[in-house]
Amino acid sequence: MFDAKKLLDQFLGSQISGMSGGNLKDRAGQLGEYARNNPWKAAGLAAAMLGTKTGRKLAGNVASAGGLAAIAGLGYLAYKNYQSGQSPQSVPQPQPATSEPISLPPPDSPFSPQSSHLSNDFALTLVRAMIAAAKADGHIDASERASIMEKVHAVDLGSEAEAFIQNELANPVDIDDLVAAARTEEQKVELYTATRMTIDPDTRAERGYLDLLAGRLGLPDALIDHIDATVSAAKVHV
Repeated sequence: MFDAKKLLDQFLGSQISGMSGGNLKDRAGQLGEYARNNPWKAAGLAAAMLGTKTGRKLAGNVASAGGLAAIAGLGYLAYKNYQSGQSPQSVPQPQPATSEPISLPPPDSPFSPQSSHLSNDFALTLVRAMIAAAKADGHIDASERASIMEKVHAVDLGSEAEAFIQNELANPVDIDDLVAAARTEEQKVELYTATRMTIDPDTRAERGYLDLLAGRLGLPDALIDHIDATVSAAKVHV
C-alpha cells in the first residue's frame, strides 16, 4: 500500500520536491517562493482536478503545515471554536496574510496528526473524499480525466497511487462508504474539513453535496458553520 499521508500532501501542494526541512515558518517561506516560480505544482493535485474553476487556494501558512496537518489543524480549530459556544463570526480565524504557521493540535488530541485515529487507511479516506469533492459538480468527463492523469503522472506518485486516483476518478462516489469510514466525531470533522478544503460551494451541486455529506455525517449545523468559516478564512484569492 502506498503512503496515503504523503499523497494528502501532494493533493494540497505542500509536499514539494527540493523543499528542505526546518520549522513550519521556514517551510512556509520556502513554499511561498516555490509557488511564485511553480504555480501549478504549488497548488496541488486538487487544483488540477478543479481546473480553472476555483479562484481560491490554501494560504501558504496553512499549506506549509502538510496535508494531514493542515486538515487536522483547521478541523481542530473549528471544533474548539464550536465547543466554546461562540458564533463563527465572533471567533478568531486563520489569517492568510501572515507567514506564521497555523497552530497544530496538542499531541494528546484525537486531531493530532500522530493520533492513532489518523491511520494510513483513514488518510486514504480523506484522499477519496477530496477526489469526490472535486467531482461534485460533474465537470470531470473522460477528456478531463485524461488531462488530470497527465498532471498526476508528472508529479511521479508511483504506479499504485496513480492507479488508485484513476479508479476514483472513473467510478461513482460512494458517499455512504466515506461516511462509514469516519467512526469518531473527530474523524467526521476531518472528513468534512478535507471536503470543504477542496471546493468552494459556488454551484448548487457543490452546495448540495456538502449539505448531503454533513447530513450523513450527523454533524450539527453550528459545527458545520464553524468549519465553513475556518476553511474559508484559510483561503486566498488567486
